Amino acid sequence: MTAILGISAFYHDSAAALILDGKIVSAVQEERFSRKKHDARYPFNAVEYVLSESNLKLNQIDYIVFFEKPFLKFERLLETYLAFAPLGFKSFSISMPLWLREKLFQKKYLFDQLKKHDNSFEDINKIFFSEHHYSHAASAFYPSPFKDAVILTLDGVGEWATTTVGIGKGSSIKIIKEIHFPHSIGLLYSAFTYYTGFKVNSGEYKVMGLAPYGKPKFKQIILEELIDLKDDGSFRLNMKYFNYATGLTMTNKKFSNLFGQPVRNPKKDLLTEFHMDIAASIQAATEEIVLKLTSSIAKEYKIKNLCLAGGVALNCVANGKILKNNTFDNIWIQPAAGDAGGSLGAALAFWHKELKQSRNIQNKDQMRGSYLGPSFTDEEIENKLKFLKGKFTKLSTENLIDTVAKEISNGKTVGWFQGRMEFGPRALGGRSIIADPRSDKMQKELNLKVKFRESFRPFAPSVLREDVSKWFEIDCDSPYMLLVADVKKEIQIPMSQDNEKLFGIEKLNVKRSSIPAVTHVDYSARIQTVHKETNPRYHSLISKFKELTGCPVLVNTSFNVRGEPIVCSIEDAFNCFMGTNLDILVCENFILYKNNQDPLLKKNYESKFELD
Repeated sequence: MTAILGISAFYHDSAAALILDGKIVSAVQEERFSRKKHDARYPFNAVEYVLSESNLKLNQIDYIVFFEKPFLKFERLLETYLAFAPLGFKSFSISMPLWLREKLFQKKYLFDQLKKHDNSFEDINKIFFSEHHYSHAASAFYPSPFKDAVILTLDGVGEWATTTVGIGKGSSIKIIKEIHFPHSIGLLYSAFTYYTGFKVNSGEYKVMGLAPYGKPKFKQIILEELIDLKDDGSFRLNMKYFNYATGLTMTNKKFSNLFGQPVRNPKKDLLTEFHMDIAASIQAATEEIVLKLTSSIAKEYKIKNLCLAGGVALNCVANGKILKNNTFDNIWIQPAAGDAGGSLGAALAFWHKELKQSRNIQNKDQMRGSYLGPSFTDEEIENKLKFLKGKFTKLSTENLIDTVAKEISNGKTVGWFQGRMEFGPRALGGRSIIADPRSDKMQKELNLKVKFRESFRPFAPSVLREDVSKWFEIDCDSPYMLLVADVKKEIQIPMSQDNEKLFGIEKLNVKRSSIPAVTHVDYSARIQTVHKETNPRYHSLISKFKELTGCPVLVNTSFNVRGEPIVCSIEDAFNCFMGTNLDILVCENFILYKNNQDPLLKKNYESKFELD
């Protein structure tokens, strides 16, 4: 049996993945163990977990593959600094010592870190390097259900590439076109994330969530001034407005002057209509770029399947537009589309490209629902809950499903912890907070009282796959919450003339459909289809809720508070439960009610984690 360990690290979202004879066995992000959001350090805990899941010691691993090539990245940094000199000297002088100390000699650095797992690991020649965008492309194509596909990767930047087009056929991938740094859709979107006062590399989804509250008033300025977009979707950015190539910020004064306001200070400045319009404008511009790109590659290569990866592939609104555009018959998006997924892509790339192994293509993807992280036995859960002084009851599975469905239908909010943890940024019914979508107060309540975050943030519906087309304008699998579609006209509630006049966030309180908690202000929803084959327990719960209420949908948001990584262990789940206004915690067959717990165990979670 051939064991390959994939690792991504040192930029953001470090992770480890393990494949055995080409089969995906486990994959997990370091942040879930370290409790440090987007943790970029060497993924020690993640590596420990994937080894233990397969009962392997490190010296039993045949190949270890890092997701990018540090020398190429270093070359890009040097060439960029030289091209922009003398600008950027400050940024250069900060980054160089780190490169010379750690990053440049990464093979030796990785070897030293790997030895900490296993003293008998002595073969540095087991360490290999993939290319950043090839790792992304491999993570998108190899687990997909397609024999052949066009592969589009879009992110900030890897070594040089920011956008690549590849063709996947059987077990081979060929990268055909690239757009290089500093021209990048990911960095363009991040520039606006920074400008609206959110954190780069973590706040992009906030910009996407804010966009429907505004109007795309600045879209033309973006397309005329900031980017030269060609009909085939290729583009160049006008670098006089950006500072990221050499500076310590994303944008400069010219950028602020162009839009007429300074960068928002999140500690002092409230979000205004201007920021909503800015968010709407960059979202609309991004959609136009992505649609031009996908239309052009569909025409050029005449292949009916599209695979997507890279951080921009997490823009589920743009993905929904690609689907609606019908230029491709089928779309498959890697659920861990960002850098974490590069660990899996690097391992798969090595298996197929270097070891020349063929693919076992089935009519379903090979990600196992993305449930690739740790799970816990009843015995482990019971012992841990006793240790934590939690008061719990153990129920049979049938009784538990009945009880939880009833509690949710009565307005209770539930921390739902079962099965293996998800790989990727979305909770998919393994580590989720779930609630009743029919409640018109639930979105605001969950955001403010449970998640301690901005009230405008939307929640996703988990819907039975067999019922999705009756409730939403979509009829395909969307198991990873990466496609947005409108709720059906029949269940929409039209806006009155008075409601139409409301400003931005005030629209939040207007009931828009019979499932208002998952209906965004523009009548859209980020769909997760739930499948009996990959998550039977969650499927049973929603089926029971449907039996009680006629509604085959639950609110699903990640089990954490803002700034906290999604819960990983029983302890994380119990602490989050005791630090928020959640009513119920369910860990496998154990159920805990908040009002039965010792009030002295309550925690202050509101300020525990740094704002993300």
